[in-house]
Amino acid sequence: MKDWDAARIAGAAGARLVSDGSGAGGPSRVVIDSRTTQPGDLFVGLRGEHDDGGRFAQRALEAGAWGVLVGPHYGYRVAGGAILEAEDTLTALQSLAHAWRVELAAKVVAVTGSTGKTSTKDILAAILGGQRTTVASPDNYNTEIGLPLAILGAEVGTEVLVLELAMRGSGEIAQLAAICEPDVGVIVNIGPAHLARLGSLEAIAAAKAELLASLPEEGTAVIPVDEPLLDAYLPERTAIVRFGAGGDVSVSSAGPEGVEIDAFGERSVIEPGFRQDHLLSDLCAAIGAARALGAAVPERLEVEFSALRGERIELAGGVTIINDCYNANPMSMRAALEALGADSSAMRRLAVLGDMLELGGDADAYHRELGDQATNARVLVLVTVGALALLAAETFVGGDHFHVVDAWEAAGVLAPLLGRGDVVLVKGSRAVGLEVVARRLALLRAGA
Repeated sequence: MKDWDAARIAGAAGARLVSDGSGAGGPSRVVIDSRTTQPGDLFVGLRGEHDDGGRFAQRALEAGAWGVLVGPHYGYRVAGGAILEAEDTLTALQSLAHAWRVELAAKVVAVTGSTGKTSTKDILAAILGGQRTTVASPDNYNTEIGLPLAILGAEVGTEVLVLELAMRGSGEIAQLAAICEPDVGVIVNIGPAHLARLGSLEAIAAAKAELLASLPEEGTAVIPVDEPLLDAYLPERTAIVRFGAGGDVSVSSAGPEGVEIDAFGERSVIEPGFRQDHLLSDLCAAIGAARALGAAVPERLEVEFSALRGERIELAGGVTIINDCYNANPMSMRAALEALGADSSAMRRLAVLGDMLELGGDADAYHRELGDQATNARVLVLVTVGALALLAAETFVGGDHFHVVDAWEAAGVLAPLLGRGDVVLVKGSRAVGLEVVARRLALLRAGA
């Protein structure tokens, strides 16, 4: 946004221009944390539940910020750059992001789903990266705050924006779609996530389908071939691409020579670097979106998956950690355990499973199912973290079970049990904090 002056940025954000600072040029990037402010940044002071970021505006300016966007009563308290003031700084941030999206004139792909949306985003970005100038949502920039920041992080010349859209309730996908105006909408799946708020799979499908309603007539919806819950929401004049067995994009075979993809009747072989069934499904969704943009299926694909989403960490002594603890729901847990069971590199399979949250009245049943799934995956050591995860022990057979109160203790229990060739799955809802397991195990194994 370096070519936008303070007056234009204020207009795009719906803000009042208190001071234009130097009067020339615009910011290099937009930040919401004053501690990360660098020279040339626009700092946006968001109002939180317990504090108002406007309090830190002067700190940001002293760090060299190009300017600040703050709430009422803060604009006259600060000096040293461009000063913009808005009644609601979050709404102003979102308006600015929408204006920038229009200015870029890039094609936008929005990806949502109960599980796998981050992996699909990462795969699609890798497919497009060698063919288009592509910017994808970093990390977990998929909310009403993160999405605008992801858009504003794209530079002039960006041809495709691949954006992840998250939600916990109805109306939230519609809000995000209004900001990014997608040309292609991908719904990876519908599953039992956020049941505590939405109450049923039908309500979850309706919330995800808000993405379909946002698509233009010339847009494309990419959906699973076997998801009847979305049928009532399919746009009449928007192109529909279905992925999965029997759909427009599917996997014909997967072997050591590569993965054979059937895309719209044309077969090609690709080496994506993975073979897990859930990732191959995500690959088909990504290819469907890429083809909607006119991109080709590459012969080789190098995907850099986001942190804590199935990343493999090699520890000292030949132990492998599958660090998949960013979040968890029944669909992603099942997929992760099935992948662990199919992992041919494992001499022994171990799992650290934490509570899955926001599942409402069915939470107990879903956690009991984990024990069956761990048994089917041939897990020999199961460590559960949390009162809900403990229910998995009721159905787990064929191995040893340990229950602990937190991630720190889980690592301590596992460390003396591990040997060469072991593969350990670590997965649970974000609030359980299982990322500690991999960090502590790495330290303990290094000192072994």
